[in-house]
Amino acid sequence: MATGMEAEWSRVLGRLRSEFDDNIFNSWFKPLALVNIEDGCAVMATPTRFMRNWLESNFGERIRCAWQAENSSVSDINFVVLSGSVRENSERAEDVPALPLKAQKPEIITVKTSEFGAPLDPRFTFESFVVGKSNELAYAAARRVAENKEVHFNPLFLHSGVGLGKTHLMHAIAWANREKFPERRVVYLSAEQFMYQFITSIRYKDTMSFKQKFRSVDLLMIDDLQFIANKQSTQEEFFHTFNTLIDHSRQVVISADRSPTNMEGIEERIRSRLGWGLVADIHPTEYELRLGILQQKANKVPEVEISLSVLEFLARRITSNVRELEGALNRMIAHATLIGREVTLEMTQEVLQDLLRANVRRVNIDEIQRRVADYFNIRLSDLLSSRRARAVARPRQVAMYLSKQLTAKSLPVIGRKFGGRDHTTVMHAVKRIDELRLTDSVLEEDIQHLERIFGT
Repeated sequence: MATGMEAEWSRVLGRLRSEFDDNIFNSWFKPLALVNIEDGCAVMATPTRFMRNWLESNFGERIRCAWQAENSSVSDINFVVLSGSVRENSERAEDVPALPLKAQKPEIITVKTSEFGAPLDPRFTFESFVVGKSNELAYAAARRVAENKEVHFNPLFLHSGVGLGKTHLMHAIAWANREKFPERRVVYLSAEQFMYQFITSIRYKDTMSFKQKFRSVDLLMIDDLQFIANKQSTQEEFFHTFNTLIDHSRQVVISADRSPTNMEGIEERIRSRLGWGLVADIHPTEYELRLGILQQKANKVPEVEISLSVLEFLARRITSNVRELEGALNRMIAHATLIGREVTLEMTQEVLQDLLRANVRRVNIDEIQRRVADYFNIRLSDLLSSRRARAVARPRQVAMYLSKQLTAKSLPVIGRKFGGRDHTTVMHAVKRIDELRLTDSVLEEDIQHLERIFGT
């Protein structure tokens, strides 16, 4: 293999490493090997058919663009499976013995560059999703979308705070829909990835291809739409893509960290269209749901005995989000399996003391904003707006004050969560509320009541 090609491939890998986290890079890109470049086609070797299929479905277009950035003559990618040197279930090139390339018979598959979505997590299915009062509407709507070709509500808009299951449901929709209707083109990706592909199409003067591939799917799912707030060009393209799919009765599923009406930095016409279908809120988990999630996870590890009292303790004490709850359980299982300790209530309190201590006053800014807006009977969008009327400005200062007192977030982060305000605005709000608490008994009662709501 020519040294020049090896150097180009090394630089392509460098580009991919800078764009993806270590887990994705090591799992999918590092095992790849460059075989040759012929007639504008880069031939890439994969150790398994599974990896080949995954790469062609999820990363083919991105690899092609990375190659073109290094070598403009590369216009296509071929994946090959080195069938003579791999075990079918291996996923890492390091796991298999190396054989000379010429002694292997590659199975060549051309990348379908129209398949451009993000990879799906096999853990996130409907079967592994625990349903409770806080998420039952979102779950039912997601199943309806996944199991039917007909469009019943369009778009489906899921919104919640961090770690409450909206991404899980989106992956579940994709898995179920692909299984039931394998002929359909189902694409899932984040809003950040949508923006990146759009920018790349502009850079390579290939916007027509971008438009065609996004507007020809049967089911499009875009996660974390709030990422494109204040990004006007991306919003413009998203709006036209969205309209085209809706007009042709193609299903669209969107998720974000708040409802369409409360999304700052998103154009009014987009927010209006997002509200046309079904907007489903996933609320913070209640005790029964948290316990159900823990029981389901614990049942998957039968070799570790965890008593109901321990699970009940965790469900009561860790209330922030499902990810943190599952992380706590994983730590307990790790101690039990790696160190051989019995899982008792005393051991749980010892191992998770940092997490339990943090959850005593763990509140996120989104929750503070919602609670304060409800308490003072104003709209959340007004709380985050630039309005300066006293009826809005004072609650906003209270929310900033509580965000500083009840979270570990910095002043700049808090400011950004309040409509992109400067950290000095937050600093002024904190100082002002501190002063008023000494002289305004009504305000002092309001803040004490809100602090009780947050468990402090």
